[in-house]
Amino acid sequence: MSGVAAIDCGTNSIRLLIADVVALDGDEVQVVDADRRMEIVRLGEGVDETGAFSEDALERTFEALRGYAEAIRAHGIEPGPDTVRMVATSATRDARNRQVFVDGVREIIGVEPEVVTGLEEAELSFVGATAELDAEAADGAANTEFAPPFLVVDIGGGSTEFVLGGLGADDALVRESLSVNIGCVRMSERHLRQDPPTAEQVAAATADIEAALDEVEKVVPLREAGSVVCVAGTATTIAGIALDLSEYDSERIHHTRVSAADLERITGELLGSTHAERAEIGVMHPGRVDVIGAGSLVLSRVLARTGADHFTASEHDILDGVAWSLLAAGEGP
Repeated sequence: MSGVAAIDCGTNSIRLLIADVVALDGDEVQVVDADRRMEIVRLGEGVDETGAFSEDALERTFEALRGYAEAIRAHGIEPGPDTVRMVATSATRDARNRQVFVDGVREIIGVEPEVVTGLEEAELSFVGATAELDAEAADGAANTEFAPPFLVVDIGGGSTEFVLGGLGADDALVRESLSVNIGCVRMSERHLRQDPPTAEQVAAATADIEAALDEVEKVVPLREAGSVVCVAGTATTIAGIALDLSEYDSERIHHTRVSAADLERITGELLGSTHAERAEIGVMHPGRVDVIGAGSLVLSRVLARTGADHFTASEHDILDGVAWSLLAAGEGP
């Protein structure tokens, strides 16, 4: 195996990671990015209300996948179950016409998408986000800022995943996890319908989020986290805003620490600004402009529940976990 491709199709975006597999000493291997892409396709647009994918949303998604299929083959990867894995998450679990989506993906990519459960999604995100952090902790690095157990928070378009665990000998990979339906698209469509949203709309969204977090805390002990690691576009965009970047820079954003105070300030600014004002933010992807306020609100309420004074944004997430899962299933390079 010389290369693998991972595709993550969520409610808001569809993303691709093409990775080279490099042999290290002994039996160890390393996954090295060759190509990483993201497109906002809003597959889950309206699913919360209608329960089905729209034709326009499906076509936007299929068009992005055609480009991804071309990139995968251009890298010399022949699609198959050992080399390409595509996972589909919250919106696909909810849509009653998901078979149309599955059939279209199989025709374009050559493999069938896996509609993963919330637990599977959480575990893949956890592996992707923490593999390198655990390596630091396991090496006993005195200056590492990451301490297990890790709480990985993945704010998607339709749902948010929480997973607490660690990779050390005395700690299970995943201790507890839960997925709840408080994603940025879902909260925007359900509550934040004006631009900017009214105080009443923000209060309703906050109440919805807090009720979901009550359920999370029955399963996942959020306050036991040694490190809070947040993945996906909401967290990385907020990190870019906190850094005052003029454009998106994944290398600078990766492992940026955002204080609780900065997160609260940014959330207030995003919820109080107009679409045009948010679109002027240098790190803002156009497809996030109308949902970043809701995503930031979710993240701020989550961090408050943990009691932590900051979160760490990670560019490594479910895509990296999917790539590692292909290696675990195969026989190495």
